[in-house]
Amino acid sequence: MFKELFISFFKIGLFTFGGGYAMLPLIEKELVEKRKWITEEELLEMFIISQMTPGTIAINAATFIGSKKAGKLGGVVASLGIIFPSLTIITLIYYFLGESFNNPVIHSIFLGIRACIIGLIASSTLKICRKSFVSNISYLLFGIGFILLLVFNINPILLILLGAFIGATATYFIPNKIKSILEVR
Repeated sequence: MFKELFISFFKIGLFTFGGGYAMLPLIEKELVEKRKWITEEELLEMFIISQMTPGTIAINAATFIGSKKAGKLGGVVASLGIIFPSLTIITLIYYFLGESFNNPVIHSIFLGIRACIIGLIASSTLKICRKSFVSNISYLLFGIGFILLLVFNINPILLILLGAFIGATATYFIPNKIKSILEVR
């Protein structure tokens, strides 16, 4: 199991340019579809928890899934698997290129990678949206949050707390008649 954990997260780490959002499609393909270690719902919950805890999404996700599959040592092995490729690649790039990042060929390579990363992040966003919009209140909160963030530049932490408060209020304190209006049909 430890070897499988390391190899799976090594593969994900090997192609995780652009951070945690870009790796979501890779995690989904490797861990949900191929290995069937987690479900899509668990992936979404793990991704949300990984964003709320200190550290990078990639390492938090690896630690969470590794621990779930093989205990604490599994979390360590999965985390090492996801870290090792990036560490190796960055070390090699610096060793061979040093200060020559101004090279036009290198610059073009990174521009191409950056464009692909935007596609991966957009794909991740759409998948998260499809799983997250479970009721009309989800759409309402999304709209309010989007406007507050982009138009009024509200602090994202405050926005998360506001969303949690509204979600809890809607679930526990709103009368059933209003809840039935807000639920997805």
